[in-house]
Amino acid sequence: MAGDAAADHQSDPQPANSPDATDVQEDYLQPGPEPSDDGFSDAGYGDSSDRSSLTSVSSHLLRGVSENGRTYAAYGKEEYGMPMDEREMDRIDMSHAKYYMLLDKKRFLAPIPEDTQRILDLGTGTGIWCIDVADEYPAAEVIGVDIAPIQPQWVPPNCHFELDDIEADWTWRAQSFDFIHQRDLLFAIHDFPKLIRQSYHHLKPGGWIEFQSIHGVLGCDDDSLPPDSHFRRYDSLIRAAARHVKTPLEDPAMFKRWMEEAGFEAVVERRFKIPSNPWPKDGKYKLIGMFEMENFLNGLEGMSLRLFQKGLGWSAQETSVFLAGVRKEIQNLRYHPYYPFYVVYGRKPLNAS
Repeated sequence: MAGDAAADHQSDPQPANSPDATDVQEDYLQPGPEPSDDGFSDAGYGDSSDRSSLTSVSSHLLRGVSENGRTYAAYGKEEYGMPMDEREMDRIDMSHAKYYMLLDKKRFLAPIPEDTQRILDLGTGTGIWCIDVADEYPAAEVIGVDIAPIQPQWVPPNCHFELDDIEADWTWRAQSFDFIHQRDLLFAIHDFPKLIRQSYHHLKPGGWIEFQSIHGVLGCDDDSLPPDSHFRRYDSLIRAAARHVKTPLEDPAMFKRWMEEAGFEAVVERRFKIPSNPWPKDGKYKLIGMFEMENFLNGLEGMSLRLFQKGLGWSAQETSVFLAGVRKEIQNLRYHPYYPFYVVYGRKPLNAS
């Protein structure tokens, strides 16, 4: 997702010794040919039951909290807006594949060394990122932490998961990780500067941090999406709801500044564009757009029901009726919207105490 706010955001000067010191933003995406119809027909998605994997937590945590036919985490912050049921886990795993394409078959961009020993993934979700990275770095211990116990039992021997609230004070030893990563903690984090400071405290000198996230300000370079469209209104409403529950969707534009204020050096910010449907002419971005459209159609309800209720006071029925119009516009190939995706990484100085 990239928008006007992202375009106006000016990056701070980079240190001279910074790898890839120049910030990079994706160029203008050229639309494909005009479709002969309105795009795609809306598809139905059935509800499915939640699944669990960790045996060391109570059945209450495994069951979660049921609201409006979806299941949410029952640990830590129960106002967290995203579900933890199987439908949501399928969406997370599909997004994992989408980001792999976006980053040119890379799981992260930080230049961590091959002999990295200890890696921490914050808000790991289904654990799929941890599993892939554990396979890629078999000599490293890879730890994933989340408030929802939805990770699989069968994982590489160097990978394991923990149940915890990453916004609470961490219990790991100081300076015990070589790399700390998080991706798309939307509607989850109330205080990113604190999370970054805790990451700094728990990284070894010379260790790396990388935060990846959708920047929740809808963009459309050619103004093909009408100002009065359902999608633009949705973008405005979901940001208002997120601000109400104190998890602003504009926070990723501040990651670089907050990392530098925490003491990180060689901080690099890269910005990408994720098209909301397969409207781009470029084959790579057309495929990413197909993934993102499915991501929206699968995740729109789960992402919106709780947020609209808690942040805007809407009923489930009001939200569902409104989302029908949003889905139709998301599938219209004549509209060329996108959201920005920020990747920001930096290094803890070698001489840090």
